[in-house]
Amino acid sequence: MKRSLTMLALALLAACEDKGLPAAQATQLPAQRTEEISSGRRTAITAAVARVAPSVVTVQTEVVERVPADVFEQFFGGRSGTRSAAGLGSGFIVREDGVIVTNAHVVSGAARISVALKDGTTYPAKLLGADETNDLAVIKIDAKGLPVAPLGNSSNLLVGEWAIAIGNPYGFLLANTEPSVTAGVVSGTGRNLATESEGAGVYVDMIQTDASINPGNSGGPLVNALGEVIGVNSSIFSPSGGSIGLGFAIPINRARRVTEDLLAHGVVRRPWIGIKLQLGNVSSARDMVNHGVVVSAVVPASPAARAGIQPGDMLVQSRDRLLHNPYDWEAERLELRVGEDVPLVLRRGGQQVHVNVRVADLPEVNAPKVTVLREIQLVTLTPAIRAERSIRRANGALIQTVSQRVADQLGIQAGDVILQVNRVPIADAQSAARALDYYAGRGAIVMYIERGGQVYTTEFVIQ
Repeated sequence: MKRSLTMLALALLAACEDKGLPAAQATQLPAQRTEEISSGRRTAITAAVARVAPSVVTVQTEVVERVPADVFEQFFGGRSGTRSAAGLGSGFIVREDGVIVTNAHVVSGAARISVALKDGTTYPAKLLGADETNDLAVIKIDAKGLPVAPLGNSSNLLVGEWAIAIGNPYGFLLANTEPSVTAGVVSGTGRNLATESEGAGVYVDMIQTDASINPGNSGGPLVNALGEVIGVNSSIFSPSGGSIGLGFAIPINRARRVTEDLLAHGVVRRPWIGIKLQLGNVSSARDMVNHGVVVSAVVPASPAARAGIQPGDMLVQSRDRLLHNPYDWEAERLELRVGEDVPLVLRRGGQQVHVNVRVADLPEVNAPKVTVLREIQLVTLTPAIRAERSIRRANGALIQTVSQRVADQLGIQAGDVILQVNRVPIADAQSAARALDYYAGRGAIVMYIERGGQVYTTEFVIQ
């Protein structure tokens, strides 16, 4: 070994003499080369990661599930028991005193939540509030002086600019608490995802990226080249369950508004102006893109009624957002704040009408939850029902009958198929009834339905 090292040193000295370098500089060449490589490797991506990665955390959850006793135990009087299931996701620190943003589906139903920092230090966490409609949650750990993720602006994103996903895919299975990094570009903005995905079924107005988002990345930040958080990684579109370059993130401007509401009130205030949209039958997704946003009804004494909006009006623009279809209005509504005045442009009888609407809180449906469920008859979707009614989705609960009172208050009708209630995918009639029963009295409910082959949303509160 010593002989090999000696020969290497002699060869290095000879090379220096051939190049006219003093022998004394021979030992400096490796150090200079290392420094040159190091500086050459630094890019906008590495700088952005260095700025944000210290604030990225691993979110671990424990969910207690009820399991039935097996047949043998039942024979001897056994009863159902419980078991613990572990969950995993990511998050990022938004306040130095331990306030963390993550996905609602990451912490949903968790009996215990813990957070691991980049250095492996682990803290118990408390859930401050969750908004399942937007799939966002705010949790807190008892710590001070933590690194905070710089928040950017998601309203001026450029398609094609760098997008960096940071998180903890598969968590500690990789035996390291350092967050993982994947890079790509912003593939699109304002995307509406109405199909199966990792976190849940339906999202609107999302950032699309080809940066890989894998299991465990949910809740982590999507970052631009300046090291600013532009989105919260939330879901992927994938037939196989793995990343195929179709990832989606919640815009940070919306996440900022939701976080502020959750910190101030513990709940998110639901913007409402009091209109119901015309949901006509659309034969294809292409037709849906330019379907228009037509008002079918205006709630009496609502903000829309006070502003002079009428049935038959078409919403053309809200603030700076052009409205082409109901998804566009749903995305805009998620950005509105209760109490603000919103300028709307309407088309009425071939003319444009400008109005200002004062956004209000979503009113409550003043009906007991048991009464609501008694006035809806649900049927589990079967292949025969799907074929007869030309229903696209394989799973769901068909609304067979519904009272006129509940139909008006909840914005549903017979023939609708319930696909999702908040972030709970609906497999059959029983799961739909359970979800509605569970969320009644717990705040706003967003229900996703298929009508005429397209997916729509309706939002309401059941006391």
